[in-house]
Amino acid sequence: MTIKAALELVQLTKMFGSVTAVDAINLKIPAGSYCCLLGPSGCGKTSTLRMIAGHESATSGDIIVGPRNVTDLPPAERNTAMMFQSYALFPHLSVIDNVAFALKMRGGSQGRAPRRGETPARTRRHAELRGAAAGATLGRPAATRGTGARPDHLAQILLLDEPLSALDPFLRLRMRTELKKLQRELGITFIHVTHGQDEAMALANIVVLMNAGRIEQQGSPRDIFNHPQTEFTAKFIGGHNVIAVGGESFAVRNDCLILKKPGAVVDGPSIPGTVSDVEYQGTYVRVAIAAEGGADLAAELSESQFDAAGYSIGEPVLVTWESARASRLKPVNFATTNSATVNSATVAPAETAA
Repeated sequence: MTIKAALELVQLTKMFGSVTAVDAINLKIPAGSYCCLLGPSGCGKTSTLRMIAGHESATSGDIIVGPRNVTDLPPAERNTAMMFQSYALFPHLSVIDNVAFALKMRGGSQGRAPRRGETPARTRRHAELRGAAAGATLGRPAATRGTGARPDHLAQILLLDEPLSALDPFLRLRMRTELKKLQRELGITFIHVTHGQDEAMALANIVVLMNAGRIEQQGSPRDIFNHPQTEFTAKFIGGHNVIAVGGESFAVRNDCLILKKPGAVVDGPSIPGTVSDVEYQGTYVRVAIAAEGGADLAAELSESQFDAAGYSIGEPVLVTWESARASRLKPVNFATTNSATVNSATVAPAETAA
């Protein structure tokens, strides 16, 4: 049986001189979860990961793995394993031999190490993996080697510091699939740092979005995308327009914006604007609108919708949406981004921030 462990961070803070990198964050990650720490450069996500691993000391607060407070323990005693941006693989060794190397360094005999190393890899294309070069499958042997490669050697939590950032787009997609499969096979908690929204959405069942050393919002990918609570979340996750209505701000998904011809009857809020760009994206057509007041909005239309309307650059349009599809945003805590202002109408969204 694989030992599972939850992770809890309690008022965890990291200071670098007078600079606060991580600002008293509180976080609970259930055992067996795939959690992505998401955010822009400098938001504190990597510092948080390094404190969990023990590679950075916490200025204050606690790190609890399962029932143990590991805040002051050295990395080797935390039951965590770290996978860095550099995979640290031996290119002259096969996948199996890379995995087996870690077991040998942990005290396994040379004769038995390859047999132990086969355990996690045999679940997928065993014959292919045995002869493959380490560089061909990249992250899987690195991650497996880090966990210890067999159930009684497994770390309870695997920490991944932007493991896909060095890969080309094709390999990145392939490795996303490999990481999800590996996490299911091992059954342990994965905590994965990334600044890629699509990566976090595809991999995680828990996304923790960080901004300026704090947790901006956390939840399932679907919940965060459909119900952003702040302007920063809506803008960073992407696919949303931030629109000001009567002193409040709302997020409206791009695919929920409706474009009308000027003078059309609109039952709800509306914003006049001008089409500034048109981009064909395969599954949809993205229409950019320069709204009255200078804000930039975007609508995603199906090909049939776009073809029926025939929008062109420079054409005036009226932007509207269903009030129930707007999410009310909390007051801005950090840097303010440009938002559109509605000329008229009252918005009463179904989903409001808690």
